[in-house]
Amino acid sequence: MPYCEVGRYADGDKWEGVRVYYRRYGRGATKVLLIIGLAGTHDSWGPQIKGLTGSLEPADDEALRPDEEAAGGDGDGIEVCCFDNRGAGRSSVPPNKSYYSTAIMATDALALMDHLGWKKAHVFGHSMGAMIACKLAAIAPHRLCSLALLNVTGGGFQCFPKVDGQMLSLAFRFLRAKTPEERALVDLETHYTKEYLEETVGSCTRRMVLYQEYVKGISSTGMQSNCGFEGQINACWTHNMTTKELDTIRSAGFLVSVIHGRYDIIAQLCHAKRLAESLLPVARMVELHGAHLVSHERPDEVNNALMDLIKATGSAMKPEEWSAQPENTSGKLKKTKHLRFLFKANCSGSNLLRCVLIRDRGTHFREAHYRHDANR
Repeated sequence: MPYCEVGRYADGDKWEGVRVYYRRYGRGATKVLLIIGLAGTHDSWGPQIKGLTGSLEPADDEALRPDEEAAGGDGDGIEVCCFDNRGAGRSSVPPNKSYYSTAIMATDALALMDHLGWKKAHVFGHSMGAMIACKLAAIAPHRLCSLALLNVTGGGFQCFPKVDGQMLSLAFRFLRAKTPEERALVDLETHYTKEYLEETVGSCTRRMVLYQEYVKGISSTGMQSNCGFEGQINACWTHNMTTKELDTIRSAGFLVSVIHGRYDIIAQLCHAKRLAESLLPVARMVELHGAHLVSHERPDEVNNALMDLIKATGSAMKPEEWSAQPENTSGKLKKTKHLRFLFKANCSGSNLLRCVLIRDRGTHFREAHYRHDANR
């Protein structure tokens, strides 16, 4: 089994190692590290693994290869690595929540990159995994080729969903779920839009198909332990990106894509937009018709956005071009007039600040060239 020891923790009078379980897919000079979210496991990245590498067949794990990029590469292919975060799946479950934070888990990801012999990688994270990816980008910006943040928030109070009757019911059922069947029912309602679940697939609905897949998946890895869940919740709750950390990411020289489902009831869209705005001009906001697991609900659009990021990085696209280009998103595209402003700040030798603003219905300004909204 492919494991990597990423750290140690004190357990009474002895020290225990923390091991993360990982899988690699595809081969090539382009490296992509996928970081999954709260309570998730590596196989949740299935649609992206298939989209990026063309296969769901794990690569040979008998021996680690030297960094293919340094060794001359392996063509134009893409190699993907995804893993179970500490506290979930087949990875170690440290017993105290103090052993869980997005910074600690970012160092887990760095240790895995070292283990693989990867000097640099495109780092893509989903939900809590996107928080971890942010920390990784701030801690070791020289190790990133690009950064993609899917369904991300800024942690802390931003982790709270919009509270209504539906969300209270889901939270109550989630906490009471003791079996894979009970957990699967809740996960489906939080991960996808209702219309997607009710689509017909063959002779039944997509909800029925996904329910069977979820039960099978949860049963194969087992229900997440209370300790692991509480630890990962602590990581989300204590997560925070300081102004200095955001400045580090913005000035690191790599491009950022913030991808979000507009009907996400867990990670609210407004928080992702605010983060994207704080990372201008290196960040592009991609808003899609989907919910929290938009990577599954809209896999083609998400994969296209990720490939756009990889290609833009390869072509050394300038940040201003990246953030200013219109993004093809799902639904009806609405063009709006845009105004380009260039501000120059001379205080304390600060860098040139460029902002691209558009006028939305003549009253509000938003950070993009094109505003896409299926409801308009």
